[in-house]
Amino acid sequence: MLNSYVCVDLETTGLNPKIDKVIEIGAVKVVEGKVAETFSTLVNPGRNLEQRVVDLTGINDAELARAPYIEMVLPRFIDFVEDLPLLGHNVQFDFSFLKKAAVNMGMKMECTAVDTLRIARVHLAGLEKKTLEFLCDYYRISYQAHRAYEDAYATHLLYQKMVEEFYRPEDPVFQPKPLIYQAKKDGPATSSQKERLYRLVDRHKLVLPVDIEKMTKSEASRLTDVLRSKGFV
Repeated sequence: MLNSYVCVDLETTGLNPKIDKVIEIGAVKVVEGKVAETFSTLVNPGRNLEQRVVDLTGINDAELARAPYIEMVLPRFIDFVEDLPLLGHNVQFDFSFLKKAAVNMGMKMECTAVDTLRIARVHLAGLEKKTLEFLCDYYRISYQAHRAYEDAYATHLLYQKMVEEFYRPEDPVFQPKPLIYQAKKDGPATSSQKERLYRLVDRHKLVLPVDIEKMTKSEASRLTDVLRSKGFV
């Protein structure tokens, strides 16, 4: 049975790790079944949030403007994980964002994990939903949904409930499996791309929802295309 692990959850600007960014990381380190340490931080995504994300999480742009960037946060998180497996609800989603950030920073991140969503799909197939919120209600686990640390801690409690009810040594859903996500490194925006965007901002008195200095080459190209379509270029 997996009884030492790091249970992790992220909040993000969207669902696509290729274009969206992490805004919060929460994690619980469990050693021999007991909570040993916790990790919780907001992350500045270098862009403004869409209103739907603000409504969902309660996180706002003013809070994120004071938060560290992922370049400062991820090395601390990797040190926090050590060599422990991850635990998460749809953990592949969280790992994909972490792996993408690691690749962009030239860091390695290889993990194994157990997924409570996979356990639920096998052992609670009859339930109408398998979301973390629904399963926590099913097991009477009280928590604040859609904040990273609270979701991570709730997932830890959910896992404990599932182990108690369903664990068998031969059951593969309780065994850590390698997480695989193929990520391509994004280069930073070039000087010419940034200069062009700054000129457009000055010329048209634009207020952009992103930090130009934190943009990648592809992000700068997409933003230029959007401004062109609106007649600013």
